[in-house]
Amino acid sequence: QVQVVESGGGLVQAGGSLRLSCAASGSIVSSNVMGWYRQAPGKQRELVATITSGGSTNYADSVKGRFTISMDNAKNMVYLQMNSLKPEDTAVYYCRYRRTASLNGVWGQGTQVTVSS
Repeated sequence: QVQVVESGGGLVQAGGSLRLSCAASGSIVSSNVMGWYRQAPGKQRELVATITSGGSTNYADSVKGRFTISMDNAKNMVYLQMNSLKPEDTAVYYCRYRRTASLNGVWGQGTQVTVSS
C-alpha cells in the first residue's frame, strides 16, 4: 500500500507565495507519476501539475509561469512552489501518486490554500 500526505497550505495575500509538500510512503515503485490537483467549493477537482519520476512536467494553463512542481526521488517527495498567487487559486490541494503502469492512483487528504484579495 501507498500513503500520501500533504502539508504546507495556509492563508496568504494575493501576490504572495506558498510551498506545498507531499510525502509518499509504503510500496513506492521507481517509475511513477505524482501530481497536484485542486478543488474549489462548488467546482470539480482539476489538475494543477504533474511530474514523472523521469522529470517530465505538465501544468494547467492557469498556473503556467507561476507554479513549479518538483520531485525528490530519493525522499519520495513532491513539491509545488506557488508564486504570484491569486484569489482564484483558493482551493483544497490534493497530491496524487500512481505507478506509471497504472491508471489508478492514491490520493492524500488535501491541504487548504486560501488567497485573500
